[in-house]
Amino acid sequence: MGTKSTFKKDVAIQAILYAAQHVERKDIHKICKILYFADQDHLSKYGRSITGDTYIAMPFGPVPSNVEDIFKAVRGDSFFSDCVDDLKEYFDFINKYVLITKKKADTDYLSESDLECLDKAIEKCKDKSFNELTEMSHDLAWSNTQRDRAISIKDILREVGDDEEYVSYIDRKIATEDMFI
Repeated sequence: MGTKSTFKKDVAIQAILYAAQHVERKDIHKICKILYFADQDHLSKYGRSITGDTYIAMPFGPVPSNVEDIFKAVRGDSFFSDCVDDLKEYFDFINKYVLITKKKADTDYLSESDLECLDKAIEKCKDKSFNELTEMSHDLAWSNTQRDRAISIKDILREVGDDEEYVSYIDRKIATEDMFI
């Protein structure tokens, strides 16, 4: 308990496209940090993640595990070859790290609160350099996690100052939801 939520692939793809539409440089690092801060904010305010992804503590900060797998598949660096054509209808890459979007985000997949938190994260990250984003995301949640391991939802919530009662409530809520999926 504490690290897993249910990944929402279609929502995540639309969140990626939405973030990419609103930043000048569409590199993987920036998109991943936007998703992290948006998910963190949404989890704290509304009790659920936008993407449902699990964030891994990587050297340059939290990385959404399933989104990273999607990016690897599109780049041809993954065993997810069965869905590459479907994914390539949304985006591709230049030099393996810069995203090229092929469609606009379908915001019907994103709730008002999803868009609110994505907009806030985009504003927070859009003008930041690689190093600034890395430093910003090297928060306590990241620091408390062994490299290449999942960051706990509890630590993500504690990072934004949520009290222990709320942290435990959300952790139980997510665990209960996952039991019925």
